[in-house]
Amino acid sequence: MTTSTPNPRVTLALVVLVALLIGANFTALKYALDHTTPLLLAGMRTVVGGTFLLCFVTLVRGERVPTDRSMLGKIFVVSFAITTVSSALLVVGVSRVPAGLASLLSSTMPLFTALLVLLLMGTRPTRLGVIGLVVGFVGTVVLASPSLDGETTAIGIIALALSALAWAFGTVFMQWRDFGSVSPVMIVAVQLPMSAAVLIPVALLTEGVADTDWSIGLFVPLAYAAIPANAVTFALMATIVKRAAATQAAATAYLIPISGVFFGWLIRGERLGTVELVGGVLVVAGVYLLVTANARAKMAWSER
Repeated sequence: MTTSTPNPRVTLALVVLVALLIGANFTALKYALDHTTPLLLAGMRTVVGGTFLLCFVTLVRGERVPTDRSMLGKIFVVSFAITTVSSALLVVGVSRVPAGLASLLSSTMPLFTALLVLLLMGTRPTRLGVIGLVVGFVGTVVLASPSLDGETTAIGIIALALSALAWAFGTVFMQWRDFGSVSPVMIVAVQLPMSAAVLIPVALLTEGVADTDWSIGLFVPLAYAAIPANAVTFALMATIVKRAAATQAAATAYLIPISGVFFGWLIRGERLGTVELVGGVLVVAGVYLLVTANARAKMAWSER
C-alpha cells in the first residue's frame, strides 16, 4: 500500500493563505477598535472563534473534548499565555500603533521563543540562529526607536513586545509538556473558551460596554478576526505542520509581517517611515535566518 506525497504547490498555497489571513487580521482589528474597546474585543474574539472551532472539531472532525484534569490544566497554561495574555496585549498594542507596525513587532515571537528555549530548556541555537537573533533584535530596537517619543505609541510597542513574549512562552511550554494525546486543533478549540472565561469578565469590569457600538462596523471585522484570522488559521497551520517540510512550515513566520504591512498600506493607506522600514527588514531577515536554522536542524535530526 502506497502513501500519497503531498503536493508541494498545495502546501505552498496553504502557507501563503495562512500568512495573508493573519496579516490582514491587524487591519481588521484596527477597524473593530473604531467601535469597541481593546479587552472586550479580545474577549469577543475568543467567544466567536472558540464557538466556531469547537463546533468544527467535534461535529466535523468527530473529536472528543478532553476530560483529563492534567491535560486540561496544561491547556489552561497555554490558554492563559497565548489566547488570554498575548491576545489581550496584541489588541491593546494594535489600538495604539499602525497595523503594519503592529504586525512587524508581533513577528518577533520566534526570537523570544529561541531565547526562552535557551534560558528554560538549555537548547542553544546554531551559529546561523544566533546571527538571526542578533539581527532580529537589532531590527526591533530600530523599529521601535522613532515611535518611543509619544506615550501612547510607546505603550503600544511595549504591549506588542510583551504579547510576543507571552505567545513565545506558551509555545515553549507546549514543547516542555506532552500534548500528544490531543490534536493541535482541539487544543486551540478548548483554550479559546478558557480565555473567554477570563477576558470577558475582566473587560466588563474594567471597560464596560458604554464605548461599544453594536453595529455592522464592529461585527464584520470581529467576525474576520475571530474566524478566518483565528480559528481557521489554526486549523490550516495544523494541516501545514503535517504535510509541509520544516522550511515550508517556518515560512509563515516571516511572511506574516510582510502581509500585515501590505494590508495596512492597501486598506488603510498606512505608510512606514524609512527607519521603520529598515527596522522591519532587519526583523524579517532575523526571523528568516532563525527559522531557517531551526528548520535545517530539524531536518538534519530527522535524517539521522
